[in-house]
Amino acid sequence: MKQDNSISKSTIKIRFGILKRLKESDKTPIKILILAAVIGATVGLIGSLFMLGTTWISHYRIHSVGEFVTHKWLIVPTMFVVSAVLAMIGYYLVRRFSPESGGSGIPEIEGALQDLRPVRWWRVIPVKFIGGLGTLGSGMVLGREGPTVQLGANISQMFYDIFRLKDNESRHTLLASGAAAGLATAFNAPLAGILFIIEEMRPQFKYSLISIKAVFIGAVTATIVFRMINGDAALLNIGQFSSAPLNTLWLYLILGMLFGVVGICFNRFLLFLQTKFLAFYQNKISRFVLMGGLIGGTCGAIGVYTPEIVGGGYSVIYQMVANSFTVTILLVFFALRFLTSTISFSSGAPGGIFSPLLALGTLFGGIYGYTVLTLFPQYPIEVGTFAIAGMGALFAATVRAPLTGIVLVLEMTSNYQLILPMIITCIGATIVAQFLGGRPLYSVLLERTLQRSAQQKPTATSSSTTN
Repeated sequence: MKQDNSISKSTIKIRFGILKRLKESDKTPIKILILAAVIGATVGLIGSLFMLGTTWISHYRIHSVGEFVTHKWLIVPTMFVVSAVLAMIGYYLVRRFSPESGGSGIPEIEGALQDLRPVRWWRVIPVKFIGGLGTLGSGMVLGREGPTVQLGANISQMFYDIFRLKDNESRHTLLASGAAAGLATAFNAPLAGILFIIEEMRPQFKYSLISIKAVFIGAVTATIVFRMINGDAALLNIGQFSSAPLNTLWLYLILGMLFGVVGICFNRFLLFLQTKFLAFYQNKISRFVLMGGLIGGTCGAIGVYTPEIVGGGYSVIYQMVANSFTVTILLVFFALRFLTSTISFSSGAPGGIFSPLLALGTLFGGIYGYTVLTLFPQYPIEVGTFAIAGMGALFAATVRAPLTGIVLVLEMTSNYQLILPMIITCIGATIVAQFLGGRPLYSVLLERTLQRSAQQKPTATSSSTTN
């Protein structure tokens, strides 16, 4: 009996000891991980709604104009007006209420992780969401992936403020997990979302066991919610291709080196256009909005007869892989999409560059594939394999994140058997771009944003003093 009492007392003592240790322990890591899961689920929901919204507006715009306008000669001007109005809504909201919502928003998040840029979620979330619906729905050559990343990070800041957390390290961790959730949602690619934070944002991301876990949890929960709404299918269901024969791998290396040059040209031309647009705007909202209307209206009008040149680019990827174009048409489409994508993005519209990059990479990869097929008819070559490799290669050359580009394309297309040629192509593109003096696109955009912010501060101070 005494023995039983002593056993029960010792058991109670152990239990109370466990409860006491739980009470006295630091629960901050657990709270952060739970918040990362909640943030990931929220980002998955908001990102899915953003995707569905942009798709619906774009389809409704096209079908409604075609249904209500009976005269063929009125279709193009009507589409111009409708698209211009949609784009102007996005441009106006950005310029009037949230300038940091312009562009993809990824440089803003990188700046926030360095405590160089503020995160004003109460204005970024509505402006980015509604403004993105306008610009992407108008048919401009923009992607929804960058905006989804910015939305994800701002949702993280919202939860950070709601729960009144004070730890700056926790803030960085949640920002990173929200950004990873955003990319995972946009592409239905959880691993790419994780790698994007680790690789692309490595100078800003503060590595720790908790932060890595939070990024994983955010990306996974976001993907689960996305798939509950949109299904499990890969984002780009373009079929399965055979693995590349070993004696053709050198061709992918050459393709990657060519993409290194293309990536340098793309970045420099985009930055050149951005400088010209900023000089034209002169901080005048009327010029900014009217230019947005002109670009959006033009893209909408072009899309009436040649939709392959405008839009995010997924449709042209499907057609390219299905061998719907000749080499001449591919060259024309590549040149025109090069112009429309750089003009749309550099103008300051709320929209990203990921999807246009993937489409450009597919077109150039297809051109190269057809050329190789002509020069080396003895090789068992599938043109689609070069197109898929090109998707990741241009991303690697411009953003300078080869590992993310590789995994992203493989997850999007489910062609994991092409991992070896993908690695070769992306590494070749990255090495050549670096050798030619190119810099990561988002890093340069962040530097420019910080420079403009520094130049505007003295002006604002002097004007307030005068008033």
